[in-house]
Amino acid sequence: MPESRTRPVAVAITGGIGAGKSELLRAFARQGAPTISSDEIVHVLLRQPGVKELIVERFGERVLDDDGEISRGRVAERVFRNQDDLRWLEELLHPRVIATYLRWREQLGELDDPPALCVTEVPLLYEVGGETRFDAVVVVTAAPEVRAARLGHPVSDRETRLLPIEQKIAKADFVYENEGSLDELDAFASDVIATLSRS
Repeated sequence: MPESRTRPVAVAITGGIGAGKSELLRAFARQGAPTISSDEIVHVLLRQPGVKELIVERFGERVLDDDGEISRGRVAERVFRNQDDLRWLEELLHPRVIATYLRWREQLGELDDPPALCVTEVPLLYEVGGETRFDAVVVVTAAPEVRAARLGHPVSDRETRLLPIEQKIAKADFVYENEGSLDELDAFASDVIATLSRS
């Protein structure tokens, strides 16, 4: 099916761990933009029978919680100790995540009154070459100590696989240093929407 001519401008949010990607996504939503999170998509995918069965087959029933659903924490403990398992999980989930948000965007474009812009949070955007699927990229940053305080632990050990933030900033269309108030965050989101709606 050809892509709708009225497809909204597609914006991606990415950035460092603990920088506030999800909070910025909520700011865009407060400004009226349709939003979707890769993390939310993964949450849904893990409950789908085909995906769930493959994960249990690979990692065993110990990754299930008391309700018989996939425990993301238990899966994370497993894959972050084993690069082969991590690669396998990403190859299972990433194509499905991408297909989901591309379908969502297309559906927005088919509305009688499609939005001018839509926003997707994609933590590993540059790492998987996903920026080519978007019209504009917003990178969210914050000082390491700010991010560590938000997370409750240092972030350096979890970022070894990620593209350095300096490189992400160099590639981005918009950059936001997320160390201020929610009002400032909302104002930034509003400015991005206004800028891209005019272009």
